[in-house]
Amino acid sequence: MTESSIDFRGLFDAAPTPYLVLAPDLTIVAVNQAYLTATKTRRETLVGQPIFSAFPDNPDDGSADGVRNLRRSLETALATGEPDTMALQRYDIPVGSDGRFEERYWSPINTPIRADDGTITHIIHRVLDVTEFVRSAGRAPPGALARVSELEADLFARAREVQDMNRRLREANSELATTTAELRAQQEAKDRFIATLSHELRNPLAAIHAAVELLGFDVPAGHPSLGVLERQTATLTRMTDDLLDATRALTGRLELDRRRVDLREVVEDTAADVGAEFAAGSRTLRILVPPLPVPVDGDRMRLAQLLGNLVSNAGKYTEPGATIVVSLAAEDGSALLTVSDDGIGFAPALTDSLFEVFTRVAPVGTTAVSGLGLGLAIVRTICELHGGTVTAHSDGQGMGAEFRVRLPLAVSSDVDGPAPVVPVHREPLRILVIEDNADLGYTYRALLERRGDTVTVVTTGLDGLETAASTPFDVVLCDIGLPDIDGLQVARHLRAQPETQGLVLVAVSGFIQEDDKRRALAAGFDAYLPKPMSPAELDRVLVELTDKVRR
Repeated sequence: MTESSIDFRGLFDAAPTPYLVLAPDLTIVAVNQAYLTATKTRRETLVGQPIFSAFPDNPDDGSADGVRNLRRSLETALATGEPDTMALQRYDIPVGSDGRFEERYWSPINTPIRADDGTITHIIHRVLDVTEFVRSAGRAPPGALARVSELEADLFARAREVQDMNRRLREANSELATTTAELRAQQEAKDRFIATLSHELRNPLAAIHAAVELLGFDVPAGHPSLGVLERQTATLTRMTDDLLDATRALTGRLELDRRRVDLREVVEDTAADVGAEFAAGSRTLRILVPPLPVPVDGDRMRLAQLLGNLVSNAGKYTEPGATIVVSLAAEDGSALLTVSDDGIGFAPALTDSLFEVFTRVAPVGTTAVSGLGLGLAIVRTICELHGGTVTAHSDGQGMGAEFRVRLPLAVSSDVDGPAPVVPVHREPLRILVIEDNADLGYTYRALLERRGDTVTVVTTGLDGLETAASTPFDVVLCDIGLPDIDGLQVARHLRAQPETQGLVLVAVSGFIQEDDKRRALAAGFDAYLPKPMSPAELDRVLVELTDKVRR
């Protein structure tokens, strides 16, 4: 026997349990024989009738609530798409033609049926007639009868409470799921916006950075305008980085590359990095470090970012002529890093809000403070990722401020020093630049030609493929966000062609998240450089790949 030969209608009608099938508008569309027997009705008088017309409340019973309770259960099943079990329910049924009603008790379950597209097409109303069970309580001894009545009433009340609580829980879960999905969509949209904004900012920044490098060849060393350009370009780059890092920090995606680090080196390197900027602003930076190493297990770059943000923050909230002090000490198993200034300070009541995103606490009437209000939020996240804390203190406006970072000391004082910065020299190369930003393409060409390279610049991915196929090159520098095909497609195509599969491919992109780097390397790039690209960093990468270039 096959499924197609089974008489499902006959099976439904022969089922011993009473079943009634409703349309979504609560019209009766089918009923089995057990239901007809239990309710003393005929099929022709039920099918096509609204259920509450076929089974109204007993008009002689002012407390009758069968219609109300059944309607609520059916509407719950329709709204949630889940079966709804009703508590033991009195629901009298009409008998005979004289309008009499017979007292009956039921245990109903209402189950919605969905189509393939998820819409509810029917509700199966299954009932068990428990009238005899309820009436049997009446034949018990007097004391037992009272007890059974109490238990029955309590059971009924508790069943209704459970049913109502389940309904509210389903509604709350549904609302929570909807809210969670909306928040997730908003977060993903914000992440895409920040990543796109960062990319769009990095293209002009890269062109400015490269132009400043070019000016360095032609402008006399120490020219003040060149120093201004270098400092402001670095500031814009740092602000762009802060946008991405703040997003990573808020979503728990800020990652650490842990190594043994001597914090003294971090302090000294940071002081060297900001020295020119502070001197230009007529501010003094003093550093106090102990004679012995202060080792921590941490990410050197992130720790430098933490200290850089604190020092930069101190510079913003002090006047020319101010002094900022960075001190480092080891005490009680912790490294204590302190940045203090004699600037405008802040009201003590604002202490807890300082580390929130987009927070700036310059008093009314002071000169506008630059920045996005993200630096201290990033500081807090970096501290927490390292198992540390950061606190802030000020005695009030005009009294200066002090920020204290406490990090766990490493067990051993052995440290992994930073990779030595060694000037590199490389042979001239034939380089194809695929970059749709005309200004950036021009500055890349000029910088590389100054190094003796032969450079060709194209502005689209398809032009890059055509040029690479017709002209021999050693290296391809390729942007990822191109106007026709993206850089990943360019890399895959070059790797697939015999005449270009051996080229050194370097991605240079404003998309700088780890996922962007992983996708680029998977597509066939040998290296991934974020914009703004440093020519010195490019030289280092190309020297590492010399064997491949000159194979």
